[in-house]
Amino acid sequence: MQEKMSKPQSGVTRDSACSVQKLRNAIRRHVDLAEQFAHKCLPRLVPVTGILLLLTAAAMAQNASLNVRPRAANLGLKVGILRSGTLDMITDVAGVEVGHTTIIRGDDVRTGVTVVLPHSGNLYHEKVPGAVFVGNGFGKLAGYTQVEEMGDIETPILLSNTTSVPRVADAVISYMLALPGNENVLSINPIVGETNDGYLNDIRGRDVTPDDVFAAIKNAKSGPVEEGSVGAGTGTVAFGFKGGVGTSSRRLPRKLGGYTVGVLVQTNFGGVLTIAGAPVGRELGRYYLREELQQEGSATDRGKGSVMIVIATDAPADARNLKRLAARAMAGIARTGSSVSNGSGDYAIAFSTAQQVRIHIEDKALTRHVELLTNDAMSPLFEAVIEATEEAVYNSLLRAATMTGRGNTVEALPIGKTTEILKKYGAIK
Repeated sequence: MQEKMSKPQSGVTRDSACSVQKLRNAIRRHVDLAEQFAHKCLPRLVPVTGILLLLTAAAMAQNASLNVRPRAANLGLKVGILRSGTLDMITDVAGVEVGHTTIIRGDDVRTGVTVVLPHSGNLYHEKVPGAVFVGNGFGKLAGYTQVEEMGDIETPILLSNTTSVPRVADAVISYMLALPGNENVLSINPIVGETNDGYLNDIRGRDVTPDDVFAAIKNAKSGPVEEGSVGAGTGTVAFGFKGGVGTSSRRLPRKLGGYTVGVLVQTNFGGVLTIAGAPVGRELGRYYLREELQQEGSATDRGKGSVMIVIATDAPADARNLKRLAARAMAGIARTGSSVSNGSGDYAIAFSTAQQVRIHIEDKALTRHVELLTNDAMSPLFEAVIEATEEAVYNSLLRAATMTGRGNTVEALPIGKTTEILKKYGAIK
C-alpha cells in the first residue's frame, strides 16, 4: 500500500506461481543440456560468442512457445484506415501504464484485476479530464456520478468482477490515502468497472483482496500489455468463446495533429461475432439466437454479459468532447457483432493525458486559459477510437486461451478455422 516503486512484470498469478516455476525449471533444464553439449562438442567448431548466440536463440524459442496465440495484426488483419501506434496498444499514449493481477486457484477461482494509470504521478494532485459514456446501464461502475458532474478522474482506473467492485474501490481509496502528499485528503472518488465472470469463477467468493489491487497498481508499466485470459479478463466469456483483455491504438497523421488514441477492453458480452465484416460466429455455428432460429442444438451464446472500454488519448480534449469520444467506442463494439443485450453493462471511460488540460489541485485561480481541440477536430479521433475499439475486441478473443472453472469449459476462438473464414470472405489474404 505504498507509492509505486519497482515495477516487476505485469500479470501476477497468485496461487499459480508454483506451476510457473516448474515451467521455468523445465526451460532451464533444456538450456543447461544445450550448454553442456556446446561445451563438449562445439568449442573447436564455434567461437564462444557463437555458442552464446545459440543458447540465447534456444531460450528465446522456448519463451516464444509459451504464448503462441496471435493478435489480429499477426493474422494480416487490417482494421480500418488509420495506422496503429508503435505497439498497437493503449500504452502507445505516452505515460499510460497497465498492470494485472491474475487469480487462479483450485477448480473454481478464475478472476483478477486490471489497472490503467493515466500517468504515474499522484492523480489526486494532478487529475486528468475524463468522461463516461453508458451504452447500456446494467452494471456497477463505481465513481461514475462524480466524473459526470466534475469532468475529471483522480484515481487509477480499475477493472474486476461484479461482486468485487466495493472491495476493489475500498482498496483504491486506501492506496490513494496512503500516497505521500495526500495526508489531508478527506474524499476520494475511485473508478472501478466490472463484468460478471460467474460462469467460470466463484464470483460469490469475492476472492479479490486489497493486496491483489495493490499488486496490479505496483506492477503497472508502460510498453507491451499482456492480453487474453489475464487480470480482469481471466474468467470472462465473449461471443460464446473465451473473452479477456485486449488492446489496440490508432495514430492520426501529422496534418490532423498526430494525436494517439489507445483502447483497452474487458470483453464479456455476446452477439453474432463478426471480424472485419466476416461472419465468423455464423460460420463457426456459435452465435446469439442460433438455437431459437434453427430449433436445434444448444445455445452457447445467450447474448448476455458486459464490456468495459478504457480510452486514452494525448489530444487536448475537455470532458465534453471526451464523452463524445467515448460514445463512438460503441460503434466499434457494434462492428464486432455485439447484440447490446438487456443484461449487458456497456461502459466507455475516456481520459486525456495532455499536460495543458490536467487539473492541478494546487491551482486556486478562479479562471483557466486552456488550449483545446475544436469540435471539428474531434472527427478524426472518432474514427480512431472506433477502429481501435474494434481491434481491441478481436485481440481479446484471439489472445485468450481455453479456460475451465466451476465445472465449465469455455473454448478459445479456434485460430485455424477463424483464419480460413477470414480468407474465405476476403478479410485477409
